[in-house]
Amino acid sequence: MNQSTIKIDVLLDPNKVPEQISWQATDSSADMAQKAKAMCIAFWDANDKTAMRIDLWTKEMMVDEMADFYYQMLISMADTFKRATQNQELCDDMKTFAKNFFEKFRQSQLKENG
Repeated sequence: MNQSTIKIDVLLDPNKVPEQISWQATDSSADMAQKAKAMCIAFWDANDKTAMRIDLWTKEMMVDEMADFYYQMLISMADTFKRATQNQELCDDMKTFAKNFFEKFRQSQLKENG
């Protein structure tokens, strides 16, 4: 049996706001830790039937980057759900929601900046 380790380091400012996030995985082809502006990790607690989450983002994460990050996560969650359940209809619904979410964000940005 193989074991893989994922290490996440978060550098905090004096107010405990993330300034830097880096991660490294033993099964990764990258030799050095990779930097990230944001992260979302979820674990399923089967006993309590609840999701436990860690969501962090750095001060440098821009609002448009956050919207793109969430759009990509929603699309990838839809793909994962389909692989796990073979339910194409719900996968398509999730992707439609993600596309509508991102389009609404873009429209709100145009109104705000226009």
